[in-house]
Amino acid sequence: MRSKSFIIETLQGDTGGRILIAILLCGCVVFPVFNLLVPQSSAFHISTYLVTLFGKYLCFALLALALDLAWGYCGILSLGHGAFFALGGYGMGMYLMRQIGDRGVYGDPLLPDFMVFLNWTELPWYWYGFNNFGFAMVMAMFVPGLLAFVFGWLAFRSRVTGVYLSIILQALTYALMLAFFRNEMGFGGNNGLTDFKDIIGFNLQTDETRAVLFVVTGLILILVYLFCRHIVKSKFGRVVVSIRDAESRMRFIGYKVENYKTSIFVLSALIAGIAGALYVPFVGIINPGEFEPLNSIEIVIWVAIGGRSTLYGAVLGAILVNYAKTRFTAVMPEVWLFALGGLFIFVTLFLPKGLVGFFSDLKEKMEKKE
Repeated sequence: MRSKSFIIETLQGDTGGRILIAILLCGCVVFPVFNLLVPQSSAFHISTYLVTLFGKYLCFALLALALDLAWGYCGILSLGHGAFFALGGYGMGMYLMRQIGDRGVYGDPLLPDFMVFLNWTELPWYWYGFNNFGFAMVMAMFVPGLLAFVFGWLAFRSRVTGVYLSIILQALTYALMLAFFRNEMGFGGNNGLTDFKDIIGFNLQTDETRAVLFVVTGLILILVYLFCRHIVKSKFGRVVVSIRDAESRMRFIGYKVENYKTSIFVLSALIAGIAGALYVPFVGIINPGEFEPLNSIEIVIWVAIGGRSTLYGAVLGAILVNYAKTRFTAVMPEVWLFALGGLFIFVTLFLPKGLVGFFSDLKEKMEKKE
């Protein structure tokens, strides 16, 4: 009963959130059932390709949710969330790589194949423990969270804000990309980590495993949405929004602004790390290209198009933009970046509140006329 009342209280006044959760719950039932139980000859059959594709969209939605928490509610325009996402992905990738190949004397996995190819003789110390799923998942959150904490602690106490903060984050992301490209780093270099076989004992290539991954990702997205909604409705969240709107005034009143901003930034990085960890089993690879600065800019575009400061708008924007990207790149791949840039400019000029804000304003106007 307490959990039920918590959900009702958290979603109070959040019609969009309730609709989103209802759709996600429906998808968690429909996709696996129509994929596994409906014959392939049927028109209602959902292919494993679509399950995997929409699973990726859910991961991107989780990433957009993370950015909206930081940017929409705290005013931290992060152009480095792609780095947190990639670090979470590498945490999962390292675990999946340790499940490949022969086992040692004590049953532990031996060196990953790319290390054998590069003539490494022993496993680097930072790979220890990644044969354990629980440890790997903790690290997929801990490393992005630690990076966000160190960066936030230094930047926010130095009162670095606005475009300067965004530029530094972009530089950090680019530096990480260059570092992970190096073979001596021990992360697979240019090729990254790939050719995964199993996850906690289950074959990654089977339809059943893909369907379970889809359901797990959908449920985690719902839980994280509820968590974020609870945060922004709490007293802590109201203080954070006030800092976004009037940082100097809040500092003058006596609030430790840097502590609040660092906390939100770290929470956002943790969620991005979870998104990256969930993303890797769907795509079957993680490489330094995920650190590409353009990826972080795209995340901002998702949130802006959907509608920042709404949470569900960020989810909507991520799914719509990536669906459009899938369609566009299949027909006219060379035009996609121009289309995305044009869409962002259009939204910035004519729909500053995003699609969600546009429809909300339209609804209010219609109600006033009535």
